Amino acid sequence: MASTSKNMREEIMSPCLASADPSVTGSGCALRRVLDAVGGKWKILLIVALSQTDELRYGELRKLVYGITNTMLASSLKELEADGLVRRTQYPEMPVRVEYSLTDRARTLVPILMELKDWGEKNL
Repeated sequence: MASTSKNMREEIMSPCLASADPSVTGSGCALRRVLDAVGGKWKILLIVALSQTDELRYGELRKLVYGITNTMLASSLKELEADGLVRRTQYPEMPVRVEYSLTDRARTLVPILMELKDWGEKNL
């Protein structure tokens, strides 16, 4: 009986038991993959900033996300693009014009981030 109780407790505490890596912190866990994609100090703020409009240029993003450095902005945008959350559009003009926008997949994440913001306002 104690063994059954322990197994049930493990299933509740570890939603990733059925994945390739049973650890919550393992690479097979969906939560871990989400945190890898949007974790860090700047990525969530960039997603929220991009959600406010259809497209933003690099300089506009830099102004909207207070405190971000050029290095962090460039690397965060590259990572978000690689993860399929941000679309980078470069226009064949001189000077070069580049605009960033959220993918449809990233737009589905925005309501969840707004819920997280609301929770923070109420609890932190």
